[in-house]
Amino acid sequence: MLKSLLSLLQKKGDSVIAIECDQCDLRTLVESDATSLAILLSDNKYFWSTYEPLHRPDFYTVEAQRRKIAENLMLLAEKREFSFGIFAKGTNKLIGHISLYAVKRLPYSSAFVGYSMDERYAGRGIATAATRAVVQFAFNQVGVHRVEAYVSPRNEASIRVLEKTGFTREGLLRKLLFINGEWVDHFMYAILQEDENARR
Repeated sequence: MLKSLLSLLQKKGDSVIAIECDQCDLRTLVESDATSLAILLSDNKYFWSTYEPLHRPDFYTVEAQRRKIAENLMLLAEKREFSFGIFAKGTNKLIGHISLYAVKRLPYSSAFVGYSMDERYAGRGIATAATRAVVQFAFNQVGVHRVEAYVSPRNEASIRVLEKTGFTREGLLRKLLFINGEWVDHFMYAILQEDENARR
Protein backbone atom coordinates (compact mmCIF):
# COMPACT_ATOMS: atom_id res chain seq x y z
CA MET A 1 0.00 0.00 0.00
CA LEU A 2 1.06 3.54 -0.60
CA LYS A 3 2.32 4.81 2.75
CA SER A 4 2.67 8.50 2.03
CA LEU A 5 1.53 11.05 -0.48
CA LEU A 6 3.12 11.20 -3.87
CA SER A 7 5.72 13.94 -3.85
CA LEU A 8 6.95 15.93 -6.82
CA LEU A 9 10.51 17.04 -6.20
CA GLN A 10 13.14 18.98 -8.05
CA LYS A 11 16.64 17.54 -8.36
CA LYS A 12 19.31 19.11 -10.54
CA GLY A 13 16.62 20.67 -12.69
CA ASP A 14 14.83 17.37 -13.32
CA SER A 15 11.27 16.63 -12.24
CA VAL A 16 11.55 13.65 -9.89
CA ILE A 17 8.51 11.66 -8.83
CA ALA A 18 8.96 9.77 -5.58
CA ILE A 19 6.58 7.21 -4.08
CA GLU A 20 7.08 5.69 -0.64
CA CYS A 21 5.82 2.12 -0.14
CA ASP A 22 5.78 -0.16 2.88
CA GLN A 23 8.61 -2.34 1.50
CA CYS A 24 10.54 -0.07 -0.83
CA ASP A 25 10.93 3.44 -2.18
CA LEU A 26 10.26 4.37 -5.80
CA ARG A 27 11.84 7.31 -7.59
CA THR A 28 12.03 8.25 -11.25
CA LEU A 29 15.58 7.75 -12.42
CA VAL A 30 17.89 10.67 -13.15
CA GLU A 31 21.20 10.68 -14.99
CA SER A 32 23.21 10.36 -11.78
CA ASP A 33 21.62 6.89 -11.38
CA ALA A 34 23.33 5.61 -14.56
CA THR A 35 26.14 3.80 -12.75
CA SER A 36 23.79 2.04 -10.32
CA LEU A 37 21.46 1.08 -13.16
CA ALA A 38 24.31 -0.31 -15.28
CA ILE A 39 25.48 -2.43 -12.33
CA LEU A 40 21.92 -3.69 -11.66
CA LEU A 41 21.43 -4.66 -15.31
CA SER A 42 24.84 -6.33 -15.61
CA ASP A 43 24.49 -8.27 -12.35
CA ASN A 44 21.07 -9.64 -13.38
CA LYS A 45 21.39 -10.08 -17.13
CA TYR A 46 21.45 -13.88 -17.00
CA PHE A 47 18.79 -14.08 -14.27
CA TRP A 48 16.45 -11.85 -16.29
CA SER A 49 17.34 -13.48 -19.63
CA THR A 50 14.96 -16.36 -18.85
CA TYR A 51 12.09 -14.03 -19.78
CA GLU A 52 13.79 -11.03 -21.43
CA PRO A 53 16.20 -10.73 -24.36
CA LEU A 54 19.92 -10.57 -23.67
CA HIS A 55 21.40 -7.34 -25.02
CA ARG A 56 24.65 -6.44 -26.74
CA PRO A 57 27.55 -5.90 -24.30
CA ASP A 58 27.51 -2.12 -24.75
CA PHE A 59 23.93 -2.00 -23.42
CA TYR A 60 25.27 -2.71 -19.93
CA THR A 61 27.64 0.26 -19.85
CA VAL A 62 27.18 3.41 -17.80
CA GLU A 63 27.14 5.57 -20.91
CA ALA A 64 24.38 3.52 -22.54
CA GLN A 65 22.27 3.73 -19.41
CA ARG A 66 22.91 7.46 -19.12
CA ARG A 67 21.52 7.88 -22.64
CA LYS A 68 18.54 5.66 -21.79
CA ILE A 69 17.76 7.70 -18.68
CA ALA A 70 17.99 10.92 -20.70
CA GLU A 71 15.47 9.47 -23.15
CA ASN A 72 13.23 8.44 -20.25
CA LEU A 73 13.36 11.97 -18.85
CA MET A 74 12.13 13.36 -22.17
CA LEU A 75 9.24 10.90 -22.14
CA LEU A 76 8.54 11.82 -18.51
CA ALA A 77 8.33 15.51 -19.44
CA GLU A 78 5.74 14.55 -22.06
CA LYS A 79 3.91 12.28 -19.54
CA ARG A 80 4.29 9.35 -21.91
CA GLU A 81 6.45 7.13 -19.68
CA PHE A 82 7.39 7.01 -16.00
CA SER A 83 10.53 4.95 -15.28
CA PHE A 84 11.08 4.34 -11.58
CA GLY A 85 14.01 2.83 -9.75
CA ILE A 86 13.03 0.47 -6.95
CA PHE A 87 15.20 1.28 -3.94
CA ALA A 88 15.72 -0.67 -0.72
CA LYS A 89 13.57 0.95 1.93
CA GLY A 90 15.11 4.12 3.34
CA THR A 91 18.26 3.86 1.21
CA ASN A 92 19.61 4.86 -2.19
CA LYS A 93 20.40 1.22 -3.09
CA LEU A 94 18.86 0.37 -6.47
CA ILE A 95 17.33 -3.14 -6.35
CA GLY A 96 15.03 -3.10 -9.36
CA HIS A 97 13.13 -0.99 -11.82
CA ILE A 98 9.50 -0.55 -12.82
CA SER A 99 7.98 1.48 -15.62
CA LEU A 100 4.57 2.78 -16.54
CA TYR A 101 4.94 3.13 -20.31
CA ALA A 102 3.06 3.47 -23.62
CA VAL A 103 0.67 5.87 -21.90
CA LYS A 104 -2.30 6.52 -24.18
CA ARG A 105 -4.99 9.13 -23.70
CA LEU A 106 -8.64 8.87 -24.73
CA PRO A 107 -10.19 6.99 -26.37
CA TYR A 108 -7.82 4.35 -24.88
CA SER A 109 -6.80 5.90 -21.53
CA SER A 110 -4.37 3.07 -20.86
CA ALA A 111 -0.76 2.22 -20.08
CA PHE A 112 1.51 -0.79 -19.64
CA VAL A 113 3.49 -1.74 -16.55
CA GLY A 114 6.73 -3.72 -16.57
CA TYR A 115 9.19 -4.53 -13.79
CA SER A 116 12.35 -6.46 -12.89
CA MET A 117 13.86 -7.20 -9.48
CA ASP A 118 17.44 -7.87 -8.45
CA GLU A 119 17.76 -11.64 -7.97
CA ARG A 120 18.95 -11.09 -4.39
CA TYR A 121 15.70 -9.31 -3.50
CA ALA A 122 13.25 -11.49 -5.45
CA GLY A 123 10.51 -13.38 -3.60
CA ARG A 124 10.14 -10.85 -0.77
CA GLY A 125 6.96 -9.14 -1.96
CA ILE A 126 8.83 -6.01 -3.04
CA ALA A 127 7.79 -6.29 -6.70
CA THR A 128 4.16 -6.66 -5.62
CA ALA A 129 4.37 -3.57 -3.43
CA ALA A 130 6.03 -1.58 -6.21
CA THR A 131 3.49 -2.70 -8.80
CA ARG A 132 0.59 -1.84 -6.53
CA ALA A 133 2.04 1.62 -5.93
CA VAL A 134 2.58 2.28 -9.65
CA VAL A 135 -0.96 1.10 -10.47
CA GLN A 136 -2.36 3.55 -7.91
CA PHE A 137 -0.15 6.26 -9.39
CA ALA A 138 -1.44 5.41 -12.87
CA PHE A 139 -5.07 5.74 -11.82
CA ASN A 140 -4.82 8.61 -9.35
CA GLN A 141 -2.08 10.80 -10.83
CA VAL A 142 -1.72 9.94 -14.52
CA GLY A 143 -5.46 9.45 -14.89
CA VAL A 144 -5.59 6.34 -17.08
CA HIS A 145 -8.51 3.92 -16.92
CA ARG A 146 -6.67 0.66 -17.65
CA VAL A 147 -3.19 -0.75 -16.90
CA GLU A 148 -1.97 -3.74 -18.91
CA ALA A 149 0.92 -6.18 -18.62
CA TYR A 150 2.42 -8.96 -20.72
CA VAL A 151 3.87 -11.99 -18.98
CA SER A 152 5.28 -15.30 -20.16
CA PRO A 153 3.22 -18.31 -19.00
CA ARG A 154 6.51 -19.73 -17.67
CA ASN A 155 7.12 -16.68 -15.46
CA GLU A 156 5.20 -17.91 -12.43
CA ALA A 157 6.73 -15.32 -10.08
CA SER A 158 5.59 -12.42 -12.25
CA ILE A 159 2.13 -13.95 -12.66
CA ARG A 160 1.83 -14.05 -8.86
CA VAL A 161 2.81 -10.38 -8.65
CA LEU A 162 0.12 -9.37 -11.13
CA GLU A 163 -2.59 -11.52 -9.58
CA LYS A 164 -1.80 -10.32 -6.05
CA THR A 165 -2.04 -6.76 -7.36
CA GLY A 166 -5.52 -7.41 -8.74
CA PHE A 167 -4.81 -7.94 -12.45
CA THR A 168 -7.09 -10.25 -14.45
CA ARG A 169 -5.82 -12.60 -17.15
CA GLU A 170 -7.63 -11.64 -20.35
CA GLY A 171 -6.09 -13.95 -22.92
CA LEU A 172 -3.03 -15.48 -24.57
CA LEU A 173 -1.05 -13.66 -27.23
CA ARG A 174 0.65 -16.33 -29.32
CA LYS A 175 4.34 -15.95 -30.16
CA LEU A 176 4.28 -12.31 -29.12
CA LEU A 177 7.99 -11.67 -28.45
CA PHE A 178 11.22 -13.04 -29.92
CA ILE A 179 13.39 -13.78 -26.88
CA ASN A 180 16.84 -15.32 -27.16
CA GLY A 181 16.18 -17.32 -30.31
CA GLU A 182 12.54 -18.32 -29.94
CA TRP A 183 9.07 -16.84 -30.24
CA VAL A 184 7.39 -16.81 -26.84
CA ASP A 185 3.68 -16.73 -26.01
CA HIS A 186 2.55 -14.18 -23.42
CA PHE A 187 -0.53 -13.76 -21.31
CA MET A 188 -2.30 -10.42 -21.42
CA TYR A 189 -3.21 -9.17 -17.94
CA ALA A 190 -5.07 -5.97 -17.12
CA ILE A 191 -6.55 -4.05 -14.21
CA LEU A 192 -9.24 -1.37 -14.56
CA GLN A 193 -9.71 1.64 -12.36
CA GLU A 194 -13.01 0.22 -11.09
CA ASP A 195 -11.23 -3.04 -10.18
CA GLU A 196 -8.77 -1.08 -8.05
CA ASN A 197 -11.56 0.98 -6.48
CA ALA A 198 -13.40 -2.23 -5.55
CA ARG A 199 -10.28 -3.63 -3.88
CA ARG A 200 -9.77 -0.61 -1.63
